[in-house]
Amino acid sequence: MPELPEVETIVIALRLGGREGPPLIDHVIKNATLNWEGSLAEPSPAEFYARVQGQAIKEISRRGKFLVFRLSRDYLLIHLRMSGDLRAEPARDERGNDLSLAPHDRVVFYFEDNLRLAFNDPRKFGRIWLTADPQTVLGSLGPEPLDPSLTGAGLYRRLNTVHRQLKPLLLDQSFLAGIGNIYSDEALHLAGLHPLLSSDQLSEEQAGALLAAIRQVLSNGIHQNGASIDWVYRGGEFQNSFRVYQRTGQPCPVCGHAIERILVGQRGTHFCPVCQPLKEKAAA
Repeated sequence: MPELPEVETIVIALRLGGREGPPLIDHVIKNATLNWEGSLAEPSPAEFYARVQGQAIKEISRRGKFLVFRLSRDYLLIHLRMSGDLRAEPARDERGNDLSLAPHDRVVFYFEDNLRLAFNDPRKFGRIWLTADPQTVLGSLGPEPLDPSLTGAGLYRRLNTVHRQLKPLLLDQSFLAGIGNIYSDEALHLAGLHPLLSSDQLSEEQAGALLAAIRQVLSNGIHQNGASIDWVYRGGEFQNSFRVYQRTGQPCPVCGHAIERILVGQRGTHFCPVCQPLKEKAAA
């Protein structure tokens, strides 16, 4: 479930301190524990243990939905997928006793100063990579939607190179990195575009409006620490500002018509049929 705003919120907290945890920059990894080896995409567990030990966290950033930890020698990449989360917390109590881990803590990094970082993942879909070259994992990602170098004209050209429905295209991480089910629904409603509209039907003006809408909902999501809609992600408030997502049958905030839900590419999709009409050809 975590999308760009939720991942960005976690990155900021781990880099600067927050979400009840301290900052991790310059902390040295003493060792790590793989409680479920399936969480490790690469390298092998033996190589992972040998390489990660003694490396300091130098920088924490985000690429799409990936958390990117630049270490002393390698890069640690974490994708939370459906149910992943990260907690920075003390490893021992004031008496020096080890503190219990939470259920579903799959991978735990222990630092040299009574601190640990736990990767919690109930559904076991999340993955971790330790690699010398992050581009081997991140290289196929599309542009960042918040990158100022991406313009409305640039998005228009990208939209018109393919003939795909808007909703599945926005979920395609090779097209734009970081957008998922929540923020695609919210952005399409804000832009007044039907989720089934073909990408090559948009005018350049509509492409610009879509990019502006994407940036607005993502920025609002980051400002509100993401959206917390179930037990998976904690601490967000953007769910209180949803326009259409998970509001089936409730009034549209613009026109008052009931929000509808359809399946698009096997994903539940929420929209207003009045504000987001499906037209054969978008207006120029």
